[in-house]
Amino acid sequence: MDIATLIGLILGLGVVLAAILVGSDLWIFLNLPGFLIVVGGTLAATFVKFPMKTVFSAFKTGLQAAFIGDKENPLELVELALDLSRKTRSGGMLALENVDIPNDFFQHGIQMAIDGMSPEVVRKSLTSEMNRIIRDHEEGGRIFRAIGDSAPAFGMIGTLVGLVQMLSNLSDPKAIGPAMAVAMLTTLYGALIANLIALPMADKLESRTEQERINKSLIIDSVLEIQAQTNPNVLEELLQVYLPEHQQALIHEGGAAEETA
Repeated sequence: MDIATLIGLILGLGVVLAAILVGSDLWIFLNLPGFLIVVGGTLAATFVKFPMKTVFSAFKTGLQAAFIGDKENPLELVELALDLSRKTRSGGMLALENVDIPNDFFQHGIQMAIDGMSPEVVRKSLTSEMNRIIRDHEEGGRIFRAIGDSAPAFGMIGTLVGLVQMLSNLSDPKAIGPAMAVAMLTTLYGALIANLIALPMADKLESRTEQERINKSLIIDSVLEIQAQTNPNVLEELLQVYLPEHQQALIHEGGAAEETA
């Protein structure tokens, strides 16, 4: 699990709740009509902008990006590539036929190379798969950013609804309070949904998309060099560009295990 997301949500909600409880009771900030206006209106606008299937897929992708840590460590991928390269240098591509490769994308590329496909076909196939995955992530980011744009707008719509209700019932003092609550709370709900959930989720997806692009490019280069039976020392030099500087020195030190721990 990505603990940073959980900490951020708890901290953000905690600060808001603490500020509320210091000055008043929590229940006065709970307003069902205002919540329905913001959430229902935001979802409706999102369904208008994007296909429903794409929206639900984006929710799944966003939750995975937010709460599941990176499964692909670039240092581990480099170590794996070097290990496969050494096996290939001594036994050819067939030496990898029964090797267990935990990364599905990597496994697919190696299998194509074992099957004798040309480097051009391998590169084209893997690049197409990489672009599809990245498109899915980018679409998810656009959807969450659209939610972040719509939620405050519907908060303002709820405010206008509450003000109209209040102004139309000035003669009834009992109706002024609930109408004013709708007017104020919908703006609060819209701001919280946008700035604590939707927009941070979009930014996290954007960050994960860039890391996905780096990892997949690393794997594509690795597969092609392994297929060409490039010297492992040369391969190491080629793949170091995909690693942060602090990880490059760990390649010869069992760094993948240390980094994971």
